[in-house]
Formats: sequence, C-alpha cells, structure tokens
Amino acid sequence: MDQAAILLSLRLAAWTTLLLLVLGLPLAWWLATSRWRWKFLVEAVVSLPLVLPPTVLGFYLLLALGPRGPLGSAFESLFGSTLPFSFTGLLVASVLYSLPFSVQPFTAALAGVDRRLLEASWCLGVSRFQTFLRVVLPLSATGILSGMVLTFAHTLGEFGVVLMVGGNLEGRTRTASISIYDAVQALDYASASRTALVLLVFSFLVLALTYGLQRRVWAPWPTRS
Repeated sequence: MDQAAILLSLRLAAWTTLLLLVLGLPLAWWLATSRWRWKFLVEAVVSLPLVLPPTVLGFYLLLALGPRGPLGSAFESLFGSTLPFSFTGLLVASVLYSLPFSVQPFTAALAGVDRRLLEASWCLGVSRFQTFLRVVLPLSATGILSGMVLTFAHTLGEFGVVLMVGGNLEGRTRTASISIYDAVQALDYASASRTALVLLVFSFLVLALTYGLQRRVWAPWPTRS
C-alpha cells in the first residue's frame, strides 16, 4: 500500500475542499440571487469540468500554469518557483476541476432559502452580511455540507487532471489514483488492491458519517408520542 500517495491525496482533498468553501460560497450566493441576464454564461463556465475530458482541462491548465503561461509566469516572478509538477499546481488544478461539485450544491441550497426571511431580517435592521451568517448559512447548512463532501470525495479520485499538471513524482505529486494505475501497469495487483480498498473504505465512511449527521441533526428521527 502506497501510504505516501494516500496521505498526499487526503491533504490535497482537504485543501481543495477548504478553498472551495471560501471561494465557492460567494460565487454560489451570487448565482443564487443575481438576476443578471447573462448569468447562464457563468453557470456554463462553472459546470464545464463536468463535461470536459480531464485530459483536455489538464492540458490547458498546463499551458496556463507553465512558465510561459500568464498564471505560471506571474507565480514564478512572485515566488521564484513553478506551478507544474508541484503540490501548489495540483491544488490549483483540483480547485478548478472540482468547482462544480461544490458550487452547484451550494447554489441549490442557498437558492432554497425563503427570501421572505431575508427581507424580514433586513427590515429588523440586520445587515446583509449578518443576515447571511445568521439566517442563510444555518438554513442551507445541509446543502453546503453535501457540497463539501462531494468535493472531498471527488478530489480523492482525480486522475487525468492531476497527472497532466503534476506528473508522477513520488512524495510530491503522486496521488493515490496514480499510484493504483502504476501498480496495475506493473502487474502488482496486490498493492493496487490494498490502496484501492483504503480509498473505498474511507470514501464510504465519509459519506456514511455525513449522511448520518444530516439525518440526526437536520432531520431527526420522529419520536413516538
């Protein structure tokens, strides 16, 4: 079992989930409340990773993040290092690739909040930001949690994008999915099976725990009178 690859995948998934929570919530709130005529174009861009082949997205990210790309050259001039074949490059690619898996559940949850509650809060003198914290977030917590779980689980299984951007550097960019692929190519099915089994069990436990918490906290079992 490739423990280093598994730990790297867990680290990548955790950071991707955290960043998309911070970046995805404002975008989801705008998508849920905006009446801009051309909003569908932004929605199409956000959903693009769902239909775009991972290798295609990884190829364009590699060009953009490379030393000759706009993002890569700016990053290298600021920090003195390159993004491709690094954990930071993996993180950028994972955030973009997992964007719809967080923004879409976030948007659905935020759009489901009754607008009359927001207007009542505003009429009571509560600011929009405080209303978002006190009213919107608690009422949409289940959907936000679901988006975070989807993002985490999706990042654990990434292959095409991370391979294109990060390559296969042991201890630096070799994720669990790439490790499984390498083991299968080497006909080491025992190692591939152990690594795959860890990911399977971990993914199941994360989903089961999340759904269990949602059921107990947000929709408790009915009690008999």
